[in-house]
Amino acid sequence: MKTIIKNAQVYLDGELLQKDLLIDRKKICKIEDKIDVKADKVINAKGSIVFPGFIDIHCHLRDPGHTYKEDIPTGMKSAAKGGFTSICAMPNTDPVTDNIASVEYIQLRAKEHGYARVYVIGALTKQSKGEEISEMATMKSGGIVAVSDDGKCVQNARLMLSCLRYASNFDIPVIVHPEDYALAGKGQITGGKVATQTGLSGIPGLAEEVMIARDIMLAESAGARLHIAHISTARSLDLVRQAKERGLPVTCEVTPHHLVLNEEACLTFDTNTKMKPPLRSEKDRLACVQALRDGLIDCIATDHAPHADFEKEREFDHAPFGIIGFETAFPVLYDRLVKPGAISLSDLVDNLTQKPASILDLPGGSIKIGAKADLTIINLDESSTFTKEYIASKSKNTPWLDKTMSSKVKYTIKSGMITYQED
Repeated sequence: MKTIIKNAQVYLDGELLQKDLLIDRKKICKIEDKIDVKADKVINAKGSIVFPGFIDIHCHLRDPGHTYKEDIPTGMKSAAKGGFTSICAMPNTDPVTDNIASVEYIQLRAKEHGYARVYVIGALTKQSKGEEISEMATMKSGGIVAVSDDGKCVQNARLMLSCLRYASNFDIPVIVHPEDYALAGKGQITGGKVATQTGLSGIPGLAEEVMIARDIMLAESAGARLHIAHISTARSLDLVRQAKERGLPVTCEVTPHHLVLNEEACLTFDTNTKMKPPLRSEKDRLACVQALRDGLIDCIATDHAPHADFEKEREFDHAPFGIIGFETAFPVLYDRLVKPGAISLSDLVDNLTQKPASILDLPGGSIKIGAKADLTIINLDESSTFTKEYIASKSKNTPWLDKTMSSKVKYTIKSGMITYQED
């Protein structure tokens, strides 16, 4: 099947150029000023921009075990509506994705539907209990792209060192959720002035920073590839900077919510502002924006974490941590950071495409002849309003519910197949 995309601006190596694209047999076969050939489908993208398909290396699909929150088909649909063509599923399912059978289940379920390319992240320890190393070797043979106990953190330093050494034998990246449980306690939001004002217990930044310092040292000793999930404090960024200056294979990601919101969002007691790590101070938020602009932060990841309404519509202390993120990621960051000039459009796009691809050695992330036709077509002049009816995810837990943001995804194309089209 041949598809032509006409009259669009195309994002090529950081520049926007007026081009036509021809897709044939799942790949981009021509990029020219004007293409006139017979095609099965013609997409008139006038007024829109063709970007590489977005890649998310950190999401939660809740399948198996918690499919009332999300399942693989609805998660993939939500990803496609947000412009994502590839997503990486974290292992905190029920049962935990810590063996080859669980890996194959997710792969087969995703293949049945095909709205997005789903990569599997296996558990770092068995059942993510932080007690025994998982079956990394067999999971690697089954196609996992990384290991992680995300949502949990291995507290035993000796075990963590063994995990890192074992992973390094197979060149498997280790993704860590840095949290010292003793320091975090039963905290609900970040420690500081808002915690004092609201009476909610605080999670100090130190709970994150101590574990990042520990894991960098352990990874250095083990010779392992370390990726730090959802970084959120200025001091954490300093630790990553120092590690990179020493030439260590350490990378990190930041979420859209930590780039846009700070602790004051929690003053409303809206449980959709409750996430882990918590929203931090304005100083920390600005440090994350600056680090993204400087290239210290390696990519943006959504940490898409669906929860049902009845779980979030509870007292703040009893509501679960986390928010959805696929559909809001680009519009929120474009509206709140790119339009005001805090970051450039290329900063945003590169951190959603080629940069996450490079961290986990995934295909995609750029538009070039011969590459898979993974594309996202967005009109920056239109807007998106995130009503419950508009959101494709099974869950609606977002602080941007009923908010309007600049930009709208018009089409998402994976391997030449349209997986989302604005209707």
